[in-house]
Amino acid sequence: MQPPLTDEPVYQVPARFRFSENLHIVFWLIKDISWAMLWQPLGMVMVIPTLLLAVKITIQTRYIKSELYHNLAILCWICANCTWMTFEFFWPEHDSLRYYTAIPFSFGIGFIVYYYLVLLPAAGKRAVAVVEKVDAAP
Repeated sequence: MQPPLTDEPVYQVPARFRFSENLHIVFWLIKDISWAMLWQPLGMVMVIPTLLLAVKITIQTRYIKSELYHNLAILCWICANCTWMTFEFFWPEHDSLRYYTAIPFSFGIGFIVYYYLVLLPAAGKRAVAVVEKVDAAP
């Protein structure tokens, strides 16, 4: 492994987590290809492992706030995506049903907005306070 080029902290994903993340991408792609190709049975079957792995990844990263909130957003995105696919597969004549997917998409955006506008600035203020406290020590 090469040393970092800067003094920035390095983010590393444990190998046991990385495998789940990579497998999740494979399942997600198979689900979306099935949707695009109108392969209804395979698409609907792939909803289950895609969602389960998204939940697993979210639980695995729950102690790292940035990962947790981004994975919650991804989970919402996949829920919206699966819902939209289901509507198109089973009720193609009711195109307006897809507008309901805005609900989970909005929750996903909400998680991201909350992280970037509330949690991240608060963490930055705490870090500055700690540095100031250390600098002020005799």
